[in-house]
Amino acid sequence: MEVSIRKITVHPVLLSWIIAGWLGLSVFPWYGIENGFFNLEWFTDGYPFYADYAPALFLIMQGEKIWLAPLLLPLIFCCMILKTKKTDSTYSIVLIICGGFGFAWLIAQGFSIGINGWNFKLLSSLFGELEDRQFGMGYGALLLASSYLFLFTHGVAARGAVNGDVFVVSAITAVITIVCVFVFFPILNMLLAAFITQEGLYSASVFFSKLIDNRLWGLSCLAGQGHCGVAWNSLFFSNLTIFNRW
Repeated sequence: MEVSIRKITVHPVLLSWIIAGWLGLSVFPWYGIENGFFNLEWFTDGYPFYADYAPALFLIMQGEKIWLAPLLLPLIFCCMILKTKKTDSTYSIVLIICGGFGFAWLIAQGFSIGINGWNFKLLSSLFGELEDRQFGMGYGALLLASSYLFLFTHGVAARGAVNGDVFVVSAITAVITIVCVFVFFPILNMLLAAFITQEGLYSASVFFSKLIDNRLWGLSCLAGQGHCGVAWNSLFFSNLTIFNRW
């Protein structure tokens, strides 16, 4: 009588990113180190229980920064599908939902809560004033964000994107994320700041007054009465750069 044995293997790439996520959550300091991460003073200065150097898991266990608690759930669910076949629809669905939710929650809480509590008045009106606060994200947050991002791309590839090539899907997603973070976000942040009045409110008229400001479009330099606007100066130097290449 023949006995068929179903061999179940753990996906090494998936496992590596799950381990990276747990390291970011439970080993590395969640918030940025003021004196530099490689100074290592943080390692002997109350780590891992001191709030400024503590990993997210220790903060949660101590009842601090409770808004970080939902970040545990995606990693737990991802561990449950380690031995699931890639062809199983559950595999891709869990990775896409968990990776997407984890990354989105990490970004949302980072922007919503700052050094003064809530960063938006709407959140203050909905939930009341927040007595706690948080500083900039550190290596722990960076590692966990990377983990969630690539768990998400792993799930997308399992759905057949780019012929199921995990590396290509991950590379494309990484490039898009980097461009959004370092190019589109600063530009969007600058544009939104142009709408803010001195009272901290948003006004379209303030935006248009700044948009047509003489400091941007002024041509006083042509009459020898001052400087031209920043927009004309930028256009002039960009054209010089193009002609220099020719």
